Amino acid sequence: MKFLDLFAGIGGFRMGLESLGHECVGFCEIDKFARKSYKAIYDTEGEIELHDITQVTNEEWRNFRGTVDIICGGFPCQAFSIAGKRKGFLDETRGTLFFEIARAAKEIKPPLLFLENVKGLLSHDKGRTFRTILSTLDELGYDAEWQIFNSKDFGVPQNRERVYIIGHLRGAGGRPVFPIRGENPTFDSCKPKRLGNINPSGKGEGSKIAIPVLTPDRAKKRQNGRRFKTDREPMFTLTAQDRHGVMIRVCEATKKGYAEAAVGDYVNLEFPNSKTRRGRVGKQVANTLLTSDNQGVVTETLKIRKLTPRECWRLQGFPDWAFDKAQEVNSNSQLYKQAGNSVTVNVIKAIAERLDK
Repeated sequence: MKFLDLFAGIGGFRMGLESLGHECVGFCEIDKFARKSYKAIYDTEGEIELHDITQVTNEEWRNFRGTVDIICGGFPCQAFSIAGKRKGFLDETRGTLFFEIARAAKEIKPPLLFLENVKGLLSHDKGRTFRTILSTLDELGYDAEWQIFNSKDFGVPQNRERVYIIGHLRGAGGRPVFPIRGENPTFDSCKPKRLGNINPSGKGEGSKIAIPVLTPDRAKKRQNGRRFKTDREPMFTLTAQDRHGVMIRVCEATKKGYAEAAVGDYVNLEFPNSKTRRGRVGKQVANTLLTSDNQGVVTETLKIRKLTPRECWRLQGFPDWAFDKAQEVNSNSQLYKQAGNSVTVNVIKAIAERLDK
């Protein structure tokens, strides 16, 4: 199928879709540094390149009609205001970047929409924001289904929960995509729903999974060299200091005042002396990547070092060859930012495998 890549970033959607044989016909990204990485990684010759999505005219969108099967994009979520008169999607979503996706969908009418956002979108403004989005899609002729996924359940050790939305154009056919389960799901999110039942709920828990990412050439070992048991639980070395081995303490706002981190654990490095922050230690899994170099890992020497930009890209499922090309055209600060803003390629691919061809 052919897709249009909106809010393209460094092409997380594109990487996942192209790996399954789908074809990109155009992309839109306002950040010039992200575009440099995108164009270094992918062959964009002959594709339509757009920058500021708010400046794309309806006529330009209509030029894609009949040539695009999927509109995809991880749209930034600004606050929605539903106060005042309810005059349909042009009134309720104007001024938000979701409106730009709605405007493109209205003119192009692709059979599928494939969207991503933060998990908090579901509960924002007591659910009214998400209700507005679903009402908008319904008005445009799309039935919606959605599910929350955590990246750590799809082959990368990053705790990153995001909601993914599939819009099906009524009358275009196609089967439901969700639910999908990862290798070891820890968040069994809302079952797929159509408009009419839009109060998402439901959570479940599972065990954690540790997956090597920092040293991909050593498939059976982590960064610290510890081997995995057959049940995938890491084997800890027992010492006199602690039954789990030597630990280091990381300041956080808990009753103890600290969390314990072992070799191979990830640590959020922002505000290291803060007394108001929690959840700074990830047990063999990274905290959610943000746009700065805020992630560290505990080494065998019991010191915390920052993750490199390459490692952050790996945490989002990008192959090293893609990072190498982006590194040639961008600074480390931009590479950190781009990793934090991206979608996780592995999750995109897992969802795309369920899309009708």
